[in-house]
Amino acid sequence: MNDLILLPTSDEAVDVEAALDALATRYKGAGGVGIDLLNMLGAQAGGLLSKLPAKVRDGLQDATVTALGQAMKVAHTSRGVVADQPGWLNSAVSTAMGAAGGFGGLPTALAELPVTTTLLLRVIEGVAAEHGFDPAADSVRFDCVQVFAAAGPLEHDDSADLAFLSARAALSGAAVQAVISRVAPRLAVVLGQKLAAQAVPVLGAVAGAATNYAYTSYYTDIAHVHFGLRKLAIEADCTHEELVEKLRARMQSLPVKRA
Repeated sequence: MNDLILLPTSDEAVDVEAALDALATRYKGAGGVGIDLLNMLGAQAGGLLSKLPAKVRDGLQDATVTALGQAMKVAHTSRGVVADQPGWLNSAVSTAMGAAGGFGGLPTALAELPVTTTLLLRVIEGVAAEHGFDPAADSVRFDCVQVFAAAGPLEHDDSADLAFLSARAALSGAAVQAVISRVAPRLAVVLGQKLAAQAVPVLGAVAGAATNYAYTSYYTDIAHVHFGLRKLAIEADCTHEELVEKLRARMQSLPVKRA
């Protein structure tokens, strides 16, 4: 099965530089107003994880591996039942789920975590399809999980996050599980920050709604950059690695601009 299901329909030259400028701007603004919401709530990365019970902190990585594994199965099978939804609806559903998860504090936040992970992965798959890639293809499923390697809105580091754009692995029967294991430690920190924000007394529901809104916006933007680069490499007939380096150079000179 060909990973790319939508091919260029015209002979017009692709404006690579303009496309890279647009992707760099989107990357810098990833999360947009959702990040400002988190800042207003005081949901910063520093110190959040220390507020979680030791047992929860110690089990975060295993819980993340489990959540990602389940999300891969459910997100994929759900595509035959529920069509991809518009971005605003994904954000609305995710926000409502975060509020519900935070309403009861840590116990409900833990129960909501795998559901939100599935929704985020499904959103990423939808972006892949939007760019013309087949989410059923092993290589595309690999990329969808790899998008999670871009940390998250509570801990934004352009230089570190850009590494996920060029990371690839040889595909095999265990390839997806391997990338889940590699992504899990970083994602566990991100999800732990989310849990800690939701566990705050009284503000748990508000924090849960805000973090889910920010996460959905963030990973939607990151997925557009990831699959936008892959599509651009095909359309412009150049190497993906070359485009990543050009994007990296733009990221170093582009000022931060939140949407």
